[in-house]
Amino acid sequence: MGGEQPMAMTLYDTTIVPYRQTVDAMVGILDKGADHYRQAGLDLDELVNFSLYEDMLPFSFQIHSVVHHSLGALGAIESGKFGPPKNLPQLNYPQLQQLISDTSASLAEYDPDQINKMADGEVLFSIGENYKLPFTTEGFVMTFSLPNLHFHATTAYDILRLKGVPLGKMDFMGHMRLNN
Repeated sequence: MGGEQPMAMTLYDTTIVPYRQTVDAMVGILDKGADHYRQAGLDLDELVNFSLYEDMLPFSFQIHSVVHHSLGALGAIESGKFGPPKNLPQLNYPQLQQLISDTSASLAEYDPDQINKMADGEVLFSIGENYKLPFTTEGFVMTFSLPNLHFHATTAYDILRLKGVPLGKMDFMGHMRLNN
């Protein structure tokens, strides 16, 4: 055991890889939701405005937030600025599916050098003029972007499960990086 070097993780490893794992899993989860609703003869758009609790934002916001905390977070790493999503379009379920699919395709276009050159920067999260959280790039990813991404993906998953969509843990986990 002695003399082992710690694993070096790049910014690409801590952004694109987990973002793609979660977003790609969401593509499959939304597809299963659509299949379940169609087979049951239910209205897919009923899901769009459904929330788990009255003070929580609806399913559509959860999907927009998955995009915001993955693809949008990459924009923040590049620009140094991030805030809550604004002016979100009202999308129906198939449009939300397309949004997630488009996000997956966009994430797949990034290469490691393009992302890794943005390491060691800063990101300022702002809500208005009075609420600001300054992060290092790495702190933003590990303590803000990824937890938010997983929260909103989990909430969307939970809404679909509550509505009877037959999903399991492996659907949520997506493509794991196995040692083979």
